[in-house]
Amino acid sequence: MKKPFLKNLLLWSMSIIFTLLFAVYQRMTGPTYPIAGKVNVEGQEISYKLLRTWGGDEDAIIKINVSNDVDGFVEWRRYKSNDEWTKTSMTRKGESLEFNIPHQPPAGKVMYNINLIKGDKQFALQQEPTVIRFKGHVPLWIVILHVIFIFGAMLMSVRTGIEAFTRGAKAYRFTIITVVFWIIGGFVFGPIMQKYAFGAFWTGWPFGHDLTDNKSLIALVFWVLALFKLRKNQNNRWAPILATIIMIVVFLIPHSVLGSEIDHTVKTSENR
Repeated sequence: MKKPFLKNLLLWSMSIIFTLLFAVYQRMTGPTYPIAGKVNVEGQEISYKLLRTWGGDEDAIIKINVSNDVDGFVEWRRYKSNDEWTKTSMTRKGESLEFNIPHQPPAGKVMYNINLIKGDKQFALQQEPTVIRFKGHVPLWIVILHVIFIFGAMLMSVRTGIEAFTRGAKAYRFTIITVVFWIIGGFVFGPIMQKYAFGAFWTGWPFGHDLTDNKSLIALVFWVLALFKLRKNQNNRWAPILATIIMIVVFLIPHSVLGSEIDHTVKTSENR
């Protein structure tokens, strides 16, 4: 009894560790994670965090903590537009400088550069403009359930792959759970989130090129195929292992790459 328990504990622990690593990777990569850094302004080290996503109906607020002898301005324009750059001074609010990026419709983007000023010198925070995408407000409970089921599917995927690799007897059962979790997380709560955020349930194939939707669909196809293969032959190892590899590749692709966006250069429609 002791040996199977320890083996099972080890396999689940490995699966949980892998899943947590993927969760951290997903959190820290992609075009929505804030850009953080430091800039030296005449001997004063200033930390900053530049937002790249904003939800709700209000302006996006960019705030940088600086001393009273430092001013700043922002150059901004809508992303994928023929707009001219607008230069706006940052507003002093106590110990910080602030700038409100004008609210955009869901999937609208704004690119912006921040420059700090001390005396007669200017200090740019970034070499390239930062792009921020606006989205509608998504209820927290939907986000929580989406995350639980998506990473639950990832956990079960890794565990299924390990089970198949070690010739365990539960690969078929674990595959069923993986498919159920992935459908609920990626094809129930995922589209609901997207509807709240960007006004459309699905923007992947065949209606669009949203990479998050498309990679979710590809992963589902491989897991459903693995399920049918295991149903016919529960000793099949390679179908669930291949599906696990595909799932890992899916999670290695940063979230929201090639996501919904408005192209203001196209006057006939708002591409998303």
